[in-house]
Amino acid sequence: MPRRSASVVLVGRPNVGKSTLFNRITGSRRAIVSPIAGTTRDALARPADWRGIAFELFDTGGLFGASDDPLHELVVVQGTWAIEHADLLVLVVDGREGLVPADQEIAQRVRETGRPVLVAINKTDDKRAQQSALEFFQLGFEPVVEISAEHGQGVAELLDEIVKLVGIRASGVGNRVQSQSDESPAPSPETPSETRIAIVGRPNVGKSSLVNRLLREERVLVSDMPGTTRDAIDVPLVWHRRRLRIVDTAGMRRPGRVGRGGKVEVVSVALAKESIADADVVALVIDASGGATDHDAAIGGEVDRAGRGIVIVANKWDLVKERGQDFSKKFDDETRRHMRFLDYAPILHISALTGERTPKILETIDRIAEARRKRIPTPALNKFVEEVTAANPPVSPGRKHVRILYAAQIGVAPPSFVFFTNVATTLHFSYERFLVNRLREHFGFVGSPIRMQVRSRRKRAAVRR
Repeated sequence: MPRRSASVVLVGRPNVGKSTLFNRITGSRRAIVSPIAGTTRDALARPADWRGIAFELFDTGGLFGASDDPLHELVVVQGTWAIEHADLLVLVVDGREGLVPADQEIAQRVRETGRPVLVAINKTDDKRAQQSALEFFQLGFEPVVEISAEHGQGVAELLDEIVKLVGIRASGVGNRVQSQSDESPAPSPETPSETRIAIVGRPNVGKSSLVNRLLREERVLVSDMPGTTRDAIDVPLVWHRRRLRIVDTAGMRRPGRVGRGGKVEVVSVALAKESIADADVVALVIDASGGATDHDAAIGGEVDRAGRGIVIVANKWDLVKERGQDFSKKFDDETRRHMRFLDYAPILHISALTGERTPKILETIDRIAEARRKRIPTPALNKFVEEVTAANPPVSPGRKHVRILYAAQIGVAPPSFVFFTNVATTLHFSYERFLVNRLREHFGFVGSPIRMQVRSRRKRAAVRR
């Protein structure tokens, strides 16, 4: 069983630079940085590593002080959960503004948790901050580190203190932090250490509810209000001794409507698209009560073009299951009609609310992840090609007779193949589709797009499917 990484949580009042620091340490842009107070809602988590010590870094929303956000109470619940599970709290303060009563109030709150606390004085690249830095020693925490999250100054020293403290904390509670020397050799790209799963879809189809159901805890905010999820929220999970990382994304509205939510929504949708590009497998969540839409198909197209594995998850099945035995087939047929290019994607009927069939999701994702990394031995591939072409000879777009001389797999994730022919640089589109489908059926490439290249002896061309 993989050991749990130490948990390091950033806390502080709004706009002191927590999200900027989070992005700096994790080397990502997962946390949306905005001058708007309350932008961060969920407790974001990303793995981090410093000097061979691995830990999980959390960025919390605006837990402290008044807020106009209608979801503020839920934000507080999420942030409190992160603090209660922390091995170390990093209190981030604004050196430009100096020590203010809100900082003292937060300091008292975190002191009451009994967790180790260190202070990071941010924005100390400003001369005003350098003059007021001494004020923060009044809070009574040590160490106190001066940093500039925006420019990276002092962040290395802060990380030195973090790994020193989480190492002591972890050894004290029996959860030793995993170092590089503890790990097995670095895996190859074909056998990654964890499977990244992106949960995507339109707003209010139940993505966050599904994430909580898979994690078996209320880890992300759930609300009927559109735009509840803003950041792409990474959550690690160990399932059947496999490391997974589930990413809950913001609802992806039609491009023409995205700008109406302001800059924060534009960035949220961009992060959702980035999560698709980073994923191994994508769960495309659709609303079973309303059926698949053209916009669902557009999101699925993003996944297909990115070459990611995909499973279509029809959520809210509890609302439609009483429509009769024939409804399931009609629903799937209509979904396929909207997404003909995703005919390789399994369709699951689930209810995140009741938990019905949700265990099938991780089982299916695991199969897809394995299929994407599968490599077919060249002799077995060419034997397959010989049998298929003998029964169904290929043709070119000009209906010329074509012989496939040789085939080889040239990549995985997604599975990619090259077919050498005697004369053609392309095959007829219907034969390409036939060959892809037979490859998938014969070798079990469930839920994964397949890339094809066709080359002649003289010319080369690429065909993507």
